[in-house]
Amino acid sequence: MDISNDKLKELLVGPGHISEADFKSAELESSATRTVSNVLLDKGLIADSQLGQIIAEFIGIPYVNLSQTAILPEILRIIPEVVAKKQQIISFSKDKDGLKVATSNPANTEEIKFIEKKSGDNVLVYYATARDIAQTLRFYAKDIQKTFDELLTEQVAVAGKEIGSEGPLVKMVGLFFEYAYTSKASDIHIEPRDKLFIVRFRIDGVLHDILDLPKNLFDQVLSRIKVMSKLRTDEHLSAQDGKLRITIENEEIDVRVSVVPIVAGEKIVMRLLSSHSRQLFLSDLGMNEADTAKVKEGFKKPYGMVLSTGPTGSGKTSTIYAILTILNTREKNIASIEDPVEYDMEGINQIQVNEKTNLTFADGLRSILRQDPDIIFVGEIRDKETAGIAVNSATTGHLVLSTLHTNDAATTLPRLIDMDVEPFLIASTVNTIIAQRLVRKICEQCRTSENITQAELLKILSSDNVEKFFGDKKTYRLYQGKGCKVCHNTGYVGRIGIFEVLEVTPKIRELIVSKADSDIIKDQAVKEGMTTMLESGLEKVAVGITTLEEILRATK
Repeated sequence: MDISNDKLKELLVGPGHISEADFKSAELESSATRTVSNVLLDKGLIADSQLGQIIAEFIGIPYVNLSQTAILPEILRIIPEVVAKKQQIISFSKDKDGLKVATSNPANTEEIKFIEKKSGDNVLVYYATARDIAQTLRFYAKDIQKTFDELLTEQVAVAGKEIGSEGPLVKMVGLFFEYAYTSKASDIHIEPRDKLFIVRFRIDGVLHDILDLPKNLFDQVLSRIKVMSKLRTDEHLSAQDGKLRITIENEEIDVRVSVVPIVAGEKIVMRLLSSHSRQLFLSDLGMNEADTAKVKEGFKKPYGMVLSTGPTGSGKTSTIYAILTILNTREKNIASIEDPVEYDMEGINQIQVNEKTNLTFADGLRSILRQDPDIIFVGEIRDKETAGIAVNSATTGHLVLSTLHTNDAATTLPRLIDMDVEPFLIASTVNTIIAQRLVRKICEQCRTSENITQAELLKILSSDNVEKFFGDKKTYRLYQGKGCKVCHNTGYVGRIGIFEVLEVTPKIRELIVSKADSDIIKDQAVKEGMTTMLESGLEKVAVGITTLEEILRATK
């Protein structure tokens, strides 16, 4: 829906959603093909969902965030694909009140009347942003609910007959990426076995077997992927790492490729890094307002360190990228040293670690310091040398962002001491520590509730936590997903973060300098208002976002 720049300014600047200076800068950058709102979104000055809510409220119709909505294929296809793409309209739900449709152009009443006539249902109109609709339209491309066996049968048959032909193999490998993208998979695993090879997708942190293929196709698939990622096709006994880029639905997808020799051959793991994930916001990651305010207080300082901690796959890098999205302005020189560079961010000077040329984290960090940086992102503090340089950088007027592998926020401080960083330096440089885990969200399409008694809940949680998050009642209602087509019968769709944010206050500094135990530091942080990861998770259980089992799995 077209809204004039003056009206958009009134909606955004007036209530204080963005500053007048930022809006003026966006106006200067805008063009005939790039609107002011698109500039604001690209620069991370406002979230797409927030902009959608503001516009929906202005035009007086309800807002829907399609990216957070589970849509059944049969509901989606009520509106034909050709019509949906041309008119930018999506049917996303149906109940006793009628058919719910989302559009970025609610003024198109003629099309809405046509849908009412064709479907025979009362049509309820919701506003969704153009970007949100564009992302949802990709579900038309391939029906997720159809089995991959059926979709690939023809390709496998052709490839089996035409061993010498590359054409079918190109299509087949392309289909792996397409279906992984449509299924919102983060990784593709291709594993050889004795008589076949298996393709598996990691969706919401869990691996799913997708299809079995004949073993005689494996070598050709392996060679195709090696060629695409510029790896040696004649090397079969050493591990190799590469990268490739593909385009799906007009979107650039970076794919990180790892090939490792195993007993049955070579295993391929490919991580998909899609560009639509690059616009990251702390609120979208699951951080509550209080923790977001603490994090912002930490990175608003012109120097010091902000650390994101947790195990592999806990979303640490995503959190740092969300912070960089906010900090990335033309006035600042931002440089990073990463292994690997997961997302290309415009305006940030990103360096890729390369062991072959002796470009390590430590050496790269030294080079960055000679580049007059304001903000430095160190992909990971792995050793004493990197830790020492990073901390010294933070003491000399630089803001340093980095990640670290620790169990919780408090154990980060003794970990740095173990890396031979002086306690007084840690106390004076570390501003904020974010510890996190990822938990699966309950599928909205099949969400159901069950009652649990207070006695049963007290066997799992402390009485303080039960009363704080669920109240003092005899029975409580908790939610779970029973399993459906949308969630692949898992009961979960998507993931969200649970966090604990430790601010380094004067009292915490005293404890660091005295080399206090991490438990003592954690107790002090809790006294000063820190929400633990368990508590962050229980907040989400209480409102039906995730299950108690998921929180206990992630934190216990």
